[in-house]
Amino acid sequence: AFLLPPLSLIVLGVAGVLFLKNHPVLGKFLIISTFIFFYILSIPIFAERALQALEVPTRSNSEINKAQAIVILGSGTYIEAPEYGGHTVDQYGLERVRYGAYLHRHTGKPILVTGGDLLGIGSSEAEQMKSVLENEFHVPVEWSENNSRDTRENADNSFSVLRKSKITHIALVTHAWHMPRAIREFERAGFKVTPASTAYVTQRNKNLFSFIPSADAFSKSKLFVHEVIGILWYWLTPAPDKP
Repeated sequence: AFLLPPLSLIVLGVAGVLFLKNHPVLGKFLIISTFIFFYILSIPIFAERALQALEVPTRSNSEINKAQAIVILGSGTYIEAPEYGGHTVDQYGLERVRYGAYLHRHTGKPILVTGGDLLGIGSSEAEQMKSVLENEFHVPVEWSENNSRDTRENADNSFSVLRKSKITHIALVTHAWHMPRAIREFERAGFKVTPASTAYVTQRNKNLFSFIPSADAFSKSKLFVHEVIGILWYWLTPAPDKP
């Protein structure tokens, strides 16, 4: 929470204010830096290009068809959704299961969903994705992995499930900007991975509005910073390679 914006920028600005009295040069530098970072992270031209720099190019259905199974990563929960009468997938999860259903219809490959109950609400992300896929998209789910808490555990737990069926080549479904971290972990776990990226950032034509701050752009920048932190953390805390 302290590393991600906006809290990290608020902390930076408060630090600048506290330094003003005894270290005015440093204080002013921190305050000005805070405003500059807020502006940069809030403009579409930066946010969209930053996420695009992480995105893994899409693959054709023929390439994805070579995989033995489709693995869909969980992303979060829409808690106590009043219109659905309970917990269900969030916006990002819905984007992923939609593409997973699309791939299943075009390839016929079986699906594994993976994601645990991170919030302790008695409903795992995998259970929510399975429900949406089967009841709304009318697509069967072959395996459901309900215990993982992050991308690394998604990979390790999915490998434990699928190796029992001698499946090692998967089409991995997640957001295009999350794919670099996901590929690294799933390959380390022992899979051959064909990326099945979804929800690409399609950039508008550059105009005046590309430089005007917006909440949507700031949200995209937060995703970018989150992924960069995640990639760095996995580099700093490498898991043991699978035999």
